[in-house]
Amino acid sequence: MPSETIKLTAKFKLKTEPEGLEDLFSLYSDIVNLLLDYVFENNITSFYRLKKETYKSLREQYPELPSHYHYTATQMATMIYKSYRKRRKKGKANGKPVFKKEVIMLDDHLFKLDLEKRIVKLSTPKGRVRLEFYPAKYHGKFKDWKIGQAWLVRTQKGVFINVVFSREVEVREPKTFAGVDLNENNVTLSLPNGEFVQIITHEKEIRTGYFLKRRRIQKKLKTGKKRKELLEKYGERERNRLNDLYHKLANKIVELAERYGGIALEDLTEIRDSIRYSAQLNGRLHRWSFRKLQSIIEYKAKLKGVSVVFVDPAYSSSLCPICGGKLSPNGHRVLKCECGFEADRDVVGSWNIRLKALKMWGVSVPPESQPMKTGGWKPTRYEINALHALYW
Repeated sequence: MPSETIKLTAKFKLKTEPEGLEDLFSLYSDIVNLLLDYVFENNITSFYRLKKETYKSLREQYPELPSHYHYTATQMATMIYKSYRKRRKKGKANGKPVFKKEVIMLDDHLFKLDLEKRIVKLSTPKGRVRLEFYPAKYHGKFKDWKIGQAWLVRTQKGVFINVVFSREVEVREPKTFAGVDLNENNVTLSLPNGEFVQIITHEKEIRTGYFLKRRRIQKKLKTGKKRKELLEKYGERERNRLNDLYHKLANKIVELAERYGGIALEDLTEIRDSIRYSAQLNGRLHRWSFRKLQSIIEYKAKLKGVSVVFVDPAYSSSLCPICGGKLSPNGHRVLKCECGFEADRDVVGSWNIRLKALKMWGVSVPPESQPMKTGGWKPTRYEINALHALYW
């Protein structure tokens, strides 16, 4: 079976902030901004070229700093500049790129993580220091995973080390695919046995509720510390609630698709650039974290050995899955074809996604996927509560 690499990031909150850490953040920021000025003036996007041209002078200017901080600062500067160039081409950036965050990139020479002893050994200009972190339940699942890069992050809530873990998993060849149509307020699955399942997520209501809450705070409190604290408070609550929703939803999708060996999703990478609706709807769709949900589905599926493919989303909800003809509206969220086929638009979307995956994979469409009749196709509907267990 072919193998793939899964990468996940885990957060470790340090119990204490080591002496001299503030100076390290400041020094690292100075180095990154120095490098950013250099890449901006010389239009450099190559890490290797930047390292070759600046490493010697950095070592002379900051001899007390472990050399690998220079490497990671060079990586950071090239990444920031590449991102800046992309945004500038789209007219979303001007001036010079500046690094303002209290973040330090660490490679495996700058830190050592011990999950059992709950400590991190960090290299600093004054030698290696031993730091304890607060344990979390999910840390245990990374026991046998490989440790990669990390980021030392300083926030108002304390200092964190965000560590990237990787693991090789065997992904089996899919027998067939379950098509998954992601929507703002529901997820619809087209299963190879002819069944359609729609999970009502209430994500739109959650996001809209918190958006209106923040707007009321902004209108009532124009400036001040209290305003900022309240906005951060409700922003974190929204993120936690949606993260809980996404993980439960992904678990159920993988559970339904596991027996078939494959999940098909739409490639929605450029969808934000094509959104041209009203200002209110544009804002709502831009707040929809569809790519985050897709990434959670993808890694959870691969951990179970389930293959994930991404298909072109074009016309997935406008063409008949039976004859390929153009569908027309026939009531609220119902589409109808001249051939007699009629179904919920989300059923049509998930069905076409599955058929596209089969065609892309070279798998013939099984007979059971064809309808016994061409009218009235509706999904079996369930609801998911974002803060409690799934209701099935």
